[in-house]
Amino acid sequence: MSARRRSVAAAFLVLAVAGAGLVGCSKKDDGKGSADAASGPVQVTATDDKCELSRTSFPAGHVEFAVANKGGKTTEVYVYGEGDRIVTERENIGPGTKVTVNAEIKAGSYEVACKPGMTGDGIRRKITVTAAGATAPAADERLTRAVADYRAYAQEQADATIPVAEQFAAAVGAGDLEKAKALFAPSRTGWERTEPVAESFGDIDPKTDTREDALEDGQQWTGWHRIEKSLWADGRITDEDKALAAQLVTDLKDWQKRIPSAEITPTGMANGAKELLDEVAKNKITGEEDRYSHTDLSDFAANVEGARQAYELLKPVAADNDPALSKTLDTEFEKITALLAKYRTADGTFTPYDKITEDQRKTFSDAVNSLGEPLSKLAAAVVTK
Repeated sequence: MSARRRSVAAAFLVLAVAGAGLVGCSKKDDGKGSADAASGPVQVTATDDKCELSRTSFPAGHVEFAVANKGGKTTEVYVYGEGDRIVTERENIGPGTKVTVNAEIKAGSYEVACKPGMTGDGIRRKITVTAAGATAPAADERLTRAVADYRAYAQEQADATIPVAEQFAAAVGAGDLEKAKALFAPSRTGWERTEPVAESFGDIDPKTDTREDALEDGQQWTGWHRIEKSLWADGRITDEDKALAAQLVTDLKDWQKRIPSAEITPTGMANGAKELLDEVAKNKITGEEDRYSHTDLSDFAANVEGARQAYELLKPVAADNDPALSKTLDTEFEKITALLAKYRTADGTFTPYDKITEDQRKTFSDAVNSLGEPLSKLAAAVVTK
């Protein structure tokens, strides 16, 4: 999971307060300013100690944010709704880099946050989105079907996760160390495939999938990774672990029952696919996610599978609007899937990540980058004109 989220509601979803579709392209800052600050994109200038907006009130509907990182640290930009629910976001904006973020936002009050160093609550500015936006274009029935099918997929993944999580919790409860280890990675697969949906429920993700170095002040460490540390680093199961495993199942069932109420959009699906690749790049390639069990490739594969599912459902529209992009995505998904297959063992598990060499990690990183760049354009290819 992303290490810096306080109350995550990823760009994959449109929650009750807002609808969002994110698409970004990045380029190095050429020093040129906006041509029309009053009616063009909302200019967001991020530095190491400031977050400046060219305007703080604009109509509902399509909003373009032109982000320029003029600081010395890599930053992130978020649009938060009520309760710090994320309406849309853009990560990994390097120094001297410009990024364009396109979002569909409903009327309401929000905050834009810049996060130099990609940590903390960020430097925030309040914005108001008025009800004077243009009428939305008619929906494409293919996209309506894609949303319905993806919701069904997300529900299927959650439904399949619960029995495996219960087996995992039962093994922990019985003090069966080896069985618990064997069930750890499989219990995470459905979650990792649909992680943007799972993370959208901001009160669940911190309880189930937080790493020790991502804990907020005063936050109790619970969930998979706390138990993972006991199983591998400590080599024992405590009474506390047994209670944590039981609570993990309870929290996952909460996630399972909330999926029908999640408001999913086509552009949100596309951005969620990109977010899954970003998760791989930030946490799986580095080996940070499953640092004790070294089951990172299992999570990696699940992230790729979930991203591909979202893409395949959106492909009929994307292929019509941008055939070249669709062809590239088909090719890159095939390449990364074939690469992962080389490390799948006969019993269906993956090579432990601590056995993966630096050269092999570089190969994985290159494959993720090759897919991530065109995948960042998918949202634009499914925008209803």
